[in-house]
Amino acid sequence: MGCACFGALNWRKGKNDSSQLETPGIGTSNARLFSYNSLRSATMDFHPSNKIGGGGYGVVHRGVLRDGTQVAVKSLSAGSKQGTDEFLTEINMISNTRHPNLVKLIGCCVEGDHRILVYEYLENNSLANSLLGSKSKYIFLDWPKRSVICVETAIGLAFLHEEVEPNIVHRDIKASNILLDGNFLPKIGDFGLAKLFPDNVTHVSTRVAGTVGYLAPEYALLGQLTKKADVYSFGVLMLEIISGSSSSKAAFGEELLVLVEWTWKLREEGRLLDVVDPELTKVPEDEVTRFIKVALFCTQAAAHQRPTMKQVVEMLSKQVQLNDKALTKPGVYRAHGARHFGGASSEETSSSQAEKGKQSANRFEDPTQSNVADFVTEMFPR
Repeated sequence: MGCACFGALNWRKGKNDSSQLETPGIGTSNARLFSYNSLRSATMDFHPSNKIGGGGYGVVHRGVLRDGTQVAVKSLSAGSKQGTDEFLTEINMISNTRHPNLVKLIGCCVEGDHRILVYEYLENNSLANSLLGSKSKYIFLDWPKRSVICVETAIGLAFLHEEVEPNIVHRDIKASNILLDGNFLPKIGDFGLAKLFPDNVTHVSTRVAGTVGYLAPEYALLGQLTKKADVYSFGVLMLEIISGSSSSKAAFGEELLVLVEWTWKLREEGRLLDVVDPELTKVPEDEVTRFIKVALFCTQAAAHQRPTMKQVVEMLSKQVQLNDKALTKPGVYRAHGARHFGGASSEETSSSQAEKGKQSANRFEDPTQSNVADFVTEMFPR
């Protein structure tokens, strides 16, 4: 195999040039250990024609195992500081985190300098490709499909935040990490990479991991990582799904506003539904309006004013009248060197959001700070 094996782990041979992993104290793992050569064969030597994605954490290739199973093979782009034992223990924990709205981790390869993850393959790729990508990959998603994607993604994220022990903060919720199966049902990908690479891999700086356009201001500026940072990113994702526009690539209006700012401006002008994707010619206006408002609640500048993901699921799943008076302006982070937007420079915008972040720093995760009643004025029977 060529893989380092130590006392903390025991190996049991499996099929297809892989092994089954057992960890004392945890029980039999769901993860298979693959050899590097077997993954080279599965991906035709990682041929460019099989590349199906990539980002800060690595490049993904489509592969076919010897038994005909299609898989997504992710070659991690940066070496982990963890030893082999620690890395494989984390893989074991992640592979045992199962939910219908999470991408299933099948196994891994730890051989030499290679750190490769093997996931289930999802036919319709990512939201970034199917909804926000090039015309050649674009797939029209009607409102029922989009609403289900919003709700089911929220359910998956609530599971990570509140049901997994220990809780998992994703850190990089974005369209390219929401994958779609054959029925266009969403699954959250890369949910364990924050655990595997807590400090080592970054898209923005040496301490903040994430993608500009989705970053909560208090996390980007102050490094304050909480579940509410994921909530912010989810709110941005929702606006992308509703508008059909990429938050990180598109600018709106003469002031070149980012998506959350543009949505807020439309709200102030009483034109909230103008943010809806023009491809959606027929939508239930009340429901769409509620979804947009939930996204705005998620992207408020002060983290403690954002709902939890459990609350988000409730607001999306039930016919409720949201409390507009409780809604405050969204926070926006722009990387240094970004062009001038509107009346404030990126430094001015950043400093004001940093101050708000400091003021609420000790209140981020206090469950007594908010409940569904803070966001809902009336709940209608379904």
